[in-house]
Amino acid sequence: MTDSNADTLARSRGPTGEPSRPPTPLSDAEARHLARAIKGWGAELGFQQIGIADCDLATAEGRLQDWLAQDMHGEMHWLARHGTKRTRPAELVPGTLRVISARMDYLPEYQADIERVLVDPAQAFVSRYALGRDYHKVLRQRLKRLAQRIEAHVGSFGYRVFVDSAPVMEKPLAQKAGLGWAGKHTNVINTQAGSWFFLGEIYCDLPLPTDPPAEDHCGRCKACIDICPTDAIVEPYVLDARLCISYLTIEHPGPIPEPLRGRMGNRIYGCDDCQLVCPWNRFAHMTQESDFLPRQGMDTATLIELFAWDEAEFLMRTEGSAVRRIGHERWLRNIAVALGNAPPSSAVREALSARADHPSVLVREHARWALAVQGTAP
Repeated sequence: MTDSNADTLARSRGPTGEPSRPPTPLSDAEARHLARAIKGWGAELGFQQIGIADCDLATAEGRLQDWLAQDMHGEMHWLARHGTKRTRPAELVPGTLRVISARMDYLPEYQADIERVLVDPAQAFVSRYALGRDYHKVLRQRLKRLAQRIEAHVGSFGYRVFVDSAPVMEKPLAQKAGLGWAGKHTNVINTQAGSWFFLGEIYCDLPLPTDPPAEDHCGRCKACIDICPTDAIVEPYVLDARLCISYLTIEHPGPIPEPLRGRMGNRIYGCDDCQLVCPWNRFAHMTQESDFLPRQGMDTATLIELFAWDEAEFLMRTEGSAVRRIGHERWLRNIAVALGNAPPSSAVREALSARADHPSVLVREHARWALAVQGTAP
């Protein structure tokens, strides 16, 4: 969810160091052949699907503007920055003609195992995308290699690689590229693979043929709307981030609103409930990437165990993980709320008491709230 151009890859450059212009001319037949080759190279690099989209995001632009006007983005102010660069790829990267959209499966375990963690209030639930290595790094490296394969085939061309790191409408682009449709929970769903996958893009100036867009197959199903613990899916295809547990535990910098704390259960980083109930995820595939498998026992750790980490241990154990970006303070804030939601016990109260006088006002307030819920005055 970050929005820093520092994480993007440089476009291909000519011998003078300037962006190359114009790209190598391609006939229609050569462009079709290249598109097929790109999909094959993508599969060799571990992507489950590659699609190609044009740059027309007019419909998505209107929806984004309406959503922002309702302040549903909360503290994610970067979503309102950059003007139309987010919805007009050629404004973000001049010369862009096509977007190569890629997806990679990340599901690290069977859904039944995920559900067992959610129903055990002593365990800490971390969204399954964040259990392994930071996906930004994995996908970025693979997309760079894919761009280099293209360059070796056609010569120097203009491109930039993005993985959730700049003003890019990755979900509408994925739908236009045929990778799936944005479901009622706003995650992209594929009829053959469900929704447990990451997305990444290559903006390029090659005149490649585009793929047919994916069609919506949600039908009358509203399982994701019904299951959401905080009623964050306020209507089909509309998510109010201010209510979403993923936003509250990752992006929100301040105190978690008290009316929402009791609904968070043991979720300390993200929330996967809407994916767990989606019927299309019966077709989901386990990841083939060892980088996405759980690290540091994060998939089985208890709340008390994780709450005991000091900052040095937190930084050490989350090295190379997406979890590290929230910092130790928000980590403790989130776990304090989860401990408040746990069944009352002396062990829980002891753990919370140890943080009740923490130097951070944010941590201190949430620990004391949790102690009050547990029945112990701070």
